[in-house]
Amino acid sequence: MSQTTRLPLRLIAWIADLRLAIGLLLVIAVASGVGTAIPQQETEVFYHKLYDSKPWLGVIKGGPLLNLQLDHVYSSSWFLALLAWLALALLLCSWRRQWPALQAALRWVDYRQPRQLSKLSVAESLTSPTPQTSLANLEALLRRRGWQLQRHDDRLAARRGVAGRIGPLLVHAGMVTLMVGAAWGNLGGQRLEQFLAPGRELELLDSRGHSQVTLALDAFSVQRDPAGRPEQFTSKLRLLKGDGQTDPQALKQAEISVNHPLRFQGITLYQADWSLAAINIQLGRSPVLQLPLQSFPQLGEQVWGLVLPTRPDGSDPVLLSIQSEQGPVEVFGPDGNSLGKISVGGDATEIRGLPIRIEGVLPASGILLKRDPGVPLVYAGFALALLGGGLSLVATRQLWAIAEGDGVTGRLHVAGLCNRNLTAFASELPQLLGELE
Repeated sequence: MSQTTRLPLRLIAWIADLRLAIGLLLVIAVASGVGTAIPQQETEVFYHKLYDSKPWLGVIKGGPLLNLQLDHVYSSSWFLALLAWLALALLLCSWRRQWPALQAALRWVDYRQPRQLSKLSVAESLTSPTPQTSLANLEALLRRRGWQLQRHDDRLAARRGVAGRIGPLLVHAGMVTLMVGAAWGNLGGQRLEQFLAPGRELELLDSRGHSQVTLALDAFSVQRDPAGRPEQFTSKLRLLKGDGQTDPQALKQAEISVNHPLRFQGITLYQADWSLAAINIQLGRSPVLQLPLQSFPQLGEQVWGLVLPTRPDGSDPVLLSIQSEQGPVEVFGPDGNSLGKISVGGDATEIRGLPIRIEGVLPASGILLKRDPGVPLVYAGFALALLGGGLSLVATRQLWAIAEGDGVTGRLHVAGLCNRNLTAFASELPQLLGELE
């Protein structure tokens, strides 16, 4: 064999090495842990703000973290390259090792001489005046126990548990299918988090920009504990056919909450968060106005509000801030001093000569939409891997028997092989011969 031919074979052997596959699995596991520890798919400003002052692990700041693609580990080029490398290693390992092992298990081996059986792992000999009769009795006994047999005049071959040889192939196929599904989901999937107020609609588009379905929010509620802390969020949704009709056709009506998503036509809707969208306010004798609220993270984690002028010319503004849809609304002047509190749904409160009444606060539902085309492949990969793992526990047993001589010199030679738990098989063989006696 030439040097040119040896190099590709050595490369294939190196890639198909089980130790390399285990090493790749460990690296992928560590990378997955990093993706769990670091928030994923946030804005660049988020990572600079979070890690520039306090580097991750005390070393990696926001800039290097973005350069290493640690903000989107599972769709990064190096993570997908690791998956592809592992998939190639598993395929080559199956081709070089598992497939030949399965072919060898399916191929009948015909031992013709007793001395051939004596070289096997487990071998026994039984003295019998009629070895042909003992051979026939052994054949009947093995058939009753579910063995496959190949019978000749003075010998037989039997096997059981050949399905166990399929197990490693199915495990490898399942892992490759799972990785393909995960990669497809990361590359071809979509993720969108949207705040939606009751009575509003959101049009969902497919990959070509065509309207696929319209999401309408009918109601949203926040369940709170006695201390006022949110415990659960619930949204009542309607999915409408997104074809631009004046009277769209309802496709599905459902309710989602935290840990209870909705799956529809490849889209999964999660109840992810909540917010405050607008405030219904009356200024003096004006009609009730619905004004949008905006988040003020500099005032707290969950603080919303708006700046409201108290004079017709737009001067003398005050800040209205609120932390929940139940209120109260706190009012602050330009100097940051508190000017009072207004209860939601209560009477008007005079602020700097202007009566202000809060009729209600409109909460918004934070809905996370995910479309993952790789989910069926991921589930199929898990199913294949589990099935293969179960079959791998099945021991493949092979047994041969040869009838030799007759009368005083008659003997029945029996020997076998087993790919796992050979000790148990070695103890079962004498019991099998004992039943023949």
